[in-house]
Amino acid sequence: MEVEKSAEYYLSGAILLIDKPYGRTSFDVVRRVRSIIRKKYRLSDIKVGHAGTLDPLATGLLVLCTGKATRQIELLMGQDKVYTGRGKLGYTTPSYDRETEEEATDVPISGSCDRLMATARNFEGEIEQVPPVYSAVKINGKRAYQLARMGEEPRVKPRPVRIDAFQITSFAPPFFDFRVVCSKGTYIRSLIHDYGQALGCGAYLYDLRREMSGAFSVDMAWKFEELEDKL
Repeated sequence: MEVEKSAEYYLSGAILLIDKPYGRTSFDVVRRVRSIIRKKYRLSDIKVGHAGTLDPLATGLLVLCTGKATRQIELLMGQDKVYTGRGKLGYTTPSYDRETEEEATDVPISGSCDRLMATARNFEGEIEQVPPVYSAVKINGKRAYQLARMGEEPRVKPRPVRIDAFQITSFAPPFFDFRVVCSKGTYIRSLIHDYGQALGCGAYLYDLRREMSGAFSVDMAWKFEELEDKL
């Protein structure tokens, strides 16, 4: 049953599920939601935050909290995530995704889907992962991606993450499709990069979609273009 929206509804705390479109930043979505709520309900100030960012080139579930519900953001960020996506073998990029130009490794793509699946299983469990240099990780007060775009080579420290499942769902060289179930803080870009290194031919993240965060599914989410009507 549809909940009746009001200023008090958003101030007291609402959890909103948005299907983030390709090319939009997570903060673009936050700003859009905040702007609509302020205008519709004549609220001069309303807190809106997201419980786990998505890269601009990724799509899928973005969990937003308003008003008093923003106190739950840390808890919601800690939930496990489910992603689906596509990787491209035989190429690498500095950002580990399509944000930067690809470069061929000139290493032949060898092996079957069975080999790809077996190699993927080696990444399951508790692992140490180095976030991409093109990431929001802070180094001496600056974001790693800011340093990288200035031509510097930031040293990003490895961090523990948990991969519950890394499944290869299809393989049509040079592309492969995958599904990942993982803990918070996991960089799928790094996972695909490291996977390509393990295969010996290199790889980068071509497409990514967040399907779930905790008990929330993207099937429950509003489309970005629906926000004006839904909020």
